[in-house]
Amino acid sequence: MMETKTRTAVGWHVEMEFEEDDHRTRAAALLRLPDGSEVRAHGYASRHPSDSNQPRVGEEVAGARALNELAMRLLTKAHDEIDEASGRTSHPLRA
Repeated sequence: MMETKTRTAVGWHVEMEFEEDDHRTRAAALLRLPDGSEVRAHGYASRHPSDSNQPRVGEEVAGARALNELAMRLLTKAHDEIDEASGRTSHPLRA
């Protein structure tokens, strides 16, 4: 008899906030996990004085940098949990 695997849908929502002035954009990312823990990260973008003012582009750059840092922090958290549960040191792969 074949075993049927049950799949459970899980979703995460990342909250992003931006602060902007004429030359800089700061992004803050927050991920709340189902276990109640939170992972936070920040990203920054600066506009060169000769570039046109395009706030959306600054948000994209700063947001991407914040999400990249968030991913690395989440990977570190997961490996810390593996280490704690297994009693050994795991080795995260770097992208």
